[in-house]
Amino acid sequence: MRSVKSCQLYLKTVRFLYIVLFVYTAVSKLINIEQFQFRLERFPFISTHAVWITWGIPILEILIAALFLFPKYTILALYSSLSLMSVFTIYILSVLKFGDSIPCSCGGVVSAMGWKEHIFFNGVFIAFSLIGILIIQNQKKTTNK
Repeated sequence: MRSVKSCQLYLKTVRFLYIVLFVYTAVSKLINIEQFQFRLERFPFISTHAVWITWGIPILEILIAALFLFPKYTILALYSSLSLMSVFTIYILSVLKFGDSIPCSCGGVVSAMGWKEHIFFNGVFIAFSLIGILIIQNQKKTTNK
């Protein structure tokens, strides 16, 4: 019984952290939308899609945060978060490897991180998602027995 409570606490904590992260970064991007778009226009590989991405990312972050508000959608929110954070991380790594430099287009305090810290930060949130997904899948298995 204790592990069920700790798993539920873990999931609530992860849901809360992702809501804070996505709402905070989305609002920061939307408040500074012109600067966000300007930075995206300087990104390698995606500059031609900067206008769509400028609005798409904050909207997606808000939608995912909203999913986390409803426990029945936690698994969908975790998979969505895992996907978004993985895409961000893979993009950063590929541009750092193959590009000259990239400006940070993140919102708020996250933009003050260096690239190593940013990749580590993303990795931690990716791990949060993976562990949460495993917990939910494990709970489904035990309730179906």
